Amino acid sequence: MSFFEKLTQAIATYQTLLIICLDPNPEMMPQAENSGEGEEGLIIRLETWLKSVIQQTSGLVCAYKPTLGFYEAFGGEGLDLLLRVIKAIPEDIPIILDAKHGDINTSTIFAQTIFEKWQVDAVTVSPYAGQDHVAPFLVYPDKGVFVLCHTSNPGAVNLQEYPTDEAPFYLQVIKEAKTWGTLEQLFLEVGTSNLDVIRKIRGVASERFLLLRSIWSKGNDITSILKAGLNQAGEGVLIPVPQDFLKSDNLREQVTTLKGEINQLREQIIQESQSCELWSSNVCLLSPHPYQDLILQLYDIGCLLFGEYVQASGATFSYYVDLRKIISQPQLFHQVLSAYGDILKRLNFDRIAGIPYGALPTATGLSLMLHHPMIYPRKEVKAHGTRRLIEGNFHPGEKVVVIDDILITGKSVREGAEKLKSSGLIVEDIVVFIDHEEGVHDKLKEHGYQAYSVLKISEITETLYKAGRINEKQYQGLAKH
Repeated sequence: MSFFEKLTQAIATYQTLLIICLDPNPEMMPQAENSGEGEEGLIIRLETWLKSVIQQTSGLVCAYKPTLGFYEAFGGEGLDLLLRVIKAIPEDIPIILDAKHGDINTSTIFAQTIFEKWQVDAVTVSPYAGQDHVAPFLVYPDKGVFVLCHTSNPGAVNLQEYPTDEAPFYLQVIKEAKTWGTLEQLFLEVGTSNLDVIRKIRGVASERFLLLRSIWSKGNDITSILKAGLNQAGEGVLIPVPQDFLKSDNLREQVTTLKGEINQLREQIIQESQSCELWSSNVCLLSPHPYQDLILQLYDIGCLLFGEYVQASGATFSYYVDLRKIISQPQLFHQVLSAYGDILKRLNFDRIAGIPYGALPTATGLSLMLHHPMIYPRKEVKAHGTRRLIEGNFHPGEKVVVIDDILITGKSVREGAEKLKSSGLIVEDIVVFIDHEEGVHDKLKEHGYQAYSVLKISEITETLYKAGRINEKQYQGLAKH
């Protein structure tokens, strides 16, 4: 399971955006743990305390974040402690190693060590050396990289705010970093309680997870910080538990209370956002596309992004399609399902099969709307449990229509179809939402599959350009693909 999948699953399972910093800082230990004289036994006391923190907060947080520098300060014994602490963290909770790594000469061996040997799930890095430094971490597609884009340190103002308040360096870092990795790989670390800064960062990186820092200073308004940082789904930020909590004798109780308060604020912010939303295209074209409003809404809520994006296939496009936001927009999601339905109603099939993981919500909605049972091929077969290749009930010889979200190379949808066929099912038709038009239809046909799409990328491009949503440069960039 990738870091992104692990993180989002932990957020959903435990209903929390909180993370815990696991730093062997003697000053943060409760008085009882910090008792004793001299350095003798300090490592043992730190280990006992940190493992107690993990035990008390398990099920309340979505990630643990040990800071490498604290462990390095204790030399070899400190690094041994780090590995024991990592081992104590539950497997379903991701580990973000706060390293702020910034040395290009050691990035490859460092990435290999932390990802392969230590088995951490994500790391923080400094962006100053550019993409060449971050690339060795991104070659691990199932890991995460948090790029430091803003710090609360007063001495950093002259660098971060340069050259102007309107175009500060930290925003340039974000714009550049967004082109280095996909939404599932690359994230941002943001140290500030300045609401204007958080709003600017969220405006530039509406689709990225933000690891917030330095938000618990006295007088800060957590409600306003959440309003500025959360995305439309009420997610997109990771919130550190205040360090002072770690000194408490009732840590679990305090974190439980904080989790409840944060979730209550999230609900209020989501409701306020939804109650204020009334989408209107404000466009009247002479020959509108049948799905014109659908295309414009996809653009307006940030499902279509522009820049240089590396796809899972390794190809670089001047745009990125992110359909995950649709499930948080019920009215739009219904339109998407209806558009799929327009195609499916012309086809004959017994069951609907969704391709994990992106198409599973859509396949579920179509199953309910069209009253056809759903199954899905597993992305990976687990070594325990039933070890099923296909989830759901079916009978060999039944005809299945395969549902996917985006058709780029056709690899994932073909692999899913082959798994279904290997279980005795008949697969002839594949229906996707967006076709990138790279000749994949013909390639699938060579393998015996007929592909259908709700929208083609050229149709989206043309509609957005005619509606004035994209400029000439963006239009030409899209038209190349």
